[in-house]
Amino acid sequence: MIEQDTIKLLRETDAGIAMGISAIDEVIDYVYDAELKAVLTSSKDEHNKMKEEVQNLLDRYNDDGKEPNPIAKGMSWMKTNVMLIMNESDATIADLITDGCNMGVKSLNKYLNKYKAAEEKAKDITKKLIKMEEELAKDVKCYL
Repeated sequence: MIEQDTIKLLRETDAGIAMGISAIDEVIDYVYDAELKAVLTSSKDEHNKMKEEVQNLLDRYNDDGKEPNPIAKGMSWMKTNVMLIMNESDATIADLITDGCNMGVKSLNKYLNKYKAAEEKAKDITKKLIKMEEELAKDVKCYL
């Protein structure tokens, strides 16, 4: 049970990290403010480091991880592009990033509760990602 919950939690965390990286990639070229661009770049770097950490743990279980749900990824892409077409601004980008962070925090907490038997290391990584997402939402709120 512990091993299965650990693998499942790590997979969901991996998918969440990939979704975050993808969301930042979708908007970064539209950012006007240099400080906002720096915040997003730094967050992407943190996500990439965490992705390596998660992959190292998944490797211990001979697991490749999980890609984000293609439907969720497609819907995110569509929402991002429609909103940017309607209003290409840093406020729109901050709004999109905040929504993404909030959805990520909600999903990750759901998985933490669902996979209670996961080993503490996996739970700690997921909690670290939740904290990163909460911090990113906080860091961009001044652009809303």
